[in-house]
Amino acid sequence: MQVTETLAEGLKRELKVVIPVKDMAAEMNLKLADAKDKVRINGFRPGKVPMAHLKKVYGRSIMAQLVNDIIQERPTAILSERGEKAATQPQIAMTEDEALADKILAAEADFEFTISYEVIPSFDIMDLSEISVVREVVDVPAEEVDEQVLRVAEGSRTYETKKGKAADGDRVTIDYLGKVDGEAFEGGADQDAELVIGSNRFIPGFEEQLIGLKAGDEKVITVTFPAAYQAAHLAGKEATFDITVKEVAAPGKVEINDELAKSLNLESADKLREVVRSQIESQYGQVTRQKLKRQILDQLDAAHKFDSPSTLVDAEFENIWRQINTELSDSGKTFEDEDTTEEAAREEYRTLAERRVRLGLVLSQIGEKAGIQVSDDELQRSLFEQVRRFPGQEREIYEYFQKTPGAVASLRAPIFEEKTVDHMLGLIKVTDKTVSKEELMADDEAEGSDKAEKPAKKKAAPKKKAAKKDEAEGAAE
Repeated sequence: MQVTETLAEGLKRELKVVIPVKDMAAEMNLKLADAKDKVRINGFRPGKVPMAHLKKVYGRSIMAQLVNDIIQERPTAILSERGEKAATQPQIAMTEDEALADKILAAEADFEFTISYEVIPSFDIMDLSEISVVREVVDVPAEEVDEQVLRVAEGSRTYETKKGKAADGDRVTIDYLGKVDGEAFEGGADQDAELVIGSNRFIPGFEEQLIGLKAGDEKVITVTFPAAYQAAHLAGKEATFDITVKEVAAPGKVEINDELAKSLNLESADKLREVVRSQIESQYGQVTRQKLKRQILDQLDAAHKFDSPSTLVDAEFENIWRQINTELSDSGKTFEDEDTTEEAAREEYRTLAERRVRLGLVLSQIGEKAGIQVSDDELQRSLFEQVRRFPGQEREIYEYFQKTPGAVASLRAPIFEEKTVDHMLGLIKVTDKTVSKEELMADDEAEGSDKAEKPAKKKAAPKKKAAKKDEAEGAAE
């Protein structure tokens, strides 16, 4: 076998592989000899079929299988011998000349094919001990715990039917029908809907107009949907609702005691407070980790500058671009509404894609050197979490991950990434800093994040959502 490099431009490589006809013929003859004692051909005793006849009957099919085996197996071996790792599956090209293909299958011509691919770039990982980050920690005050416990208690509050008019804090049971320009709209009707006045669950201005109504009353109320309402066809529009009040109920007294805790399957009010505190700390902990991770990624990005494989960058950009356009479409907006142009947005998201791919490669090398593995149990738990998000579609989700190439890698990558970050936290310098919840929750875009992830102009939801996505998702494998 002869391997000749015909292209070495940046990260792009192209190899010409030639397997001489004598080698192909020798491989074919070995397989024919192996088949000689196994095949049954009329007119010949087992094991006595002449090789020439075997070649005439089975030669082309055996040669076709040889060709298929070669293009499936040799590229991996060739790249391994060259000490290279392809960024994506190498592209294989063979002759399209039918006459030449027939000669190859007849063992009368050399078998030639080309391998085209991009290599994973070679780079050195920075000294991780040089990374220094600040871990913001919130000391949850007792008052916040009490506020949350009170919300839990209010969620368990009982209501008693009353005959008087509805007041703020009362629960009303209503039938309603919403209309825009006199026409009912989808999702704008319900029966026996329960609504606590003052809960702010409905459109601004809706609940206040229920005050003073009593059971049996009917009323038409008018409201205006918010300009940023999620349903674009309703955003900013005036609507009317035909209301029928079925019941008015007054709230019972809220008491935080052991009886309330036991109704929630907890042994005491103290245990309830303990559970609530743990939940709040967990919520803040997730934000703390994300901000910590962002600092790590920023410093890794600053220390590692190299060209990334365009195939990976193209794929990541397409993922981002598809997400952005879906969000714009769902919100009924355009790039102009976001104070930018499609061309400028493409350039900015392309830079973001390059950053994500580069960080994915860096994290991948750090994790591999640390011997980080993703277990089957971890993959199974991740798959289960995916399935839980789509109740009623469990079978379809399982089949998707079984049949879709790369689907399992999409589960593995974020797990691998998080385990790599955990490994790094044991090597870098971490300084804890106690902050208020307001400081922790403040947008961190102005705290030194990469320019590719900060809007150069005022951009709303689409930009922010894309920037907050895990940067190495799908690229760390």
